[in-house]
Amino acid sequence: MLTRSILTRNLLLTTALALLLNFALATCALAEDEYPTRLVRIIVPFPAGGTADALARILADRLTLEWHQAVIVENRAGAGGNIGAEAVATAAPDGYVLLASPPGPLAINDILYNKLSFEPRKFEPIIVLGTVPSVLAVRPAFPARTVQDLIAHLKSRPETVTFASQGTGSTSHLSAMLFQKLTGTRMVHVPYRGSAPALQDMIGNHVDLFFDNLGSSLSLHNAGDLRILAVGSTERAASLPDVPTVAEAGVAGFQSVTWFAIAAPPGTPAWIALRINRAIDAALVAAEIKERFAQMGVHPLGGSMAQSARFIAEERARWSNVIRAAGIHIE
Repeated sequence: MLTRSILTRNLLLTTALALLLNFALATCALAEDEYPTRLVRIIVPFPAGGTADALARILADRLTLEWHQAVIVENRAGAGGNIGAEAVATAAPDGYVLLASPPGPLAINDILYNKLSFEPRKFEPIIVLGTVPSVLAVRPAFPARTVQDLIAHLKSRPETVTFASQGTGSTSHLSAMLFQKLTGTRMVHVPYRGSAPALQDMIGNHVDLFFDNLGSSLSLHNAGDLRILAVGSTERAASLPDVPTVAEAGVAGFQSVTWFAIAAPPGTPAWIALRINRAIDAALVAAEIKERFAQMGVHPLGGSMAQSARFIAEERARWSNVIRAAGIHIE
């Protein structure tokens, strides 16, 4: 009698546990079916007109079709990307506010700035959209035609040539600092709030030099509005086969590649982050997206969240060495 009672109780317990498990799985499946149910905002922490903005808008259009929900881009520029990044860091961790950013806010600024109101390491790294070589570009009327001409010009006129950047501590700024260190030259830094305003002054011959990314500068180079002297990647760019790398041009050890990633607020549930990752990863292999990226000189990357996290960690280590060697700090 006692044995039968125990068996009955165990059976009831097993049945209850099975029901609870089925309920949990059904709830999880239902939850995944429910995202997104409303507008999703992608915040770009730099002005409209640059590669970060363009990639985010291409992605937003694709996700709008995929999710049958509006996905829009908002530009919140300022403080080297920190203003937009802070807005995402303090947003509700529900997948409805995302960050689309180049390296600064995700892998550089916490090393560069003495104090930040958010912690870049705590963002949920969703996916790296793609990489693009930095390019060494000069204004249309600048006298140097090659990298060696430029180095000779800089050495004969120390601290007179101006170089633009997307902001203090941006990839363009750090690339110029690395170039100066490797060539023994000195220039004057002119920070801007993103690529677009810097390029406007380049075209107008108001600033001499800019380590921009290929995506923003390629069409201007082709139109003759500025001149790309070299690319910062280890190999020549397919879109500029006749333009050497900076290392090929005689600056051994120079490498500068910009990347763009999507991140979510700290604490975003894993299933939401995974759903976003899978949707974007699928978009990056679509022929239309690959073609539009290629037009801007961007190589789609994608991959899992774990792969993206490793990539960002490696980039953090590489640029932190440049920051410390150059002694760059911002209050």
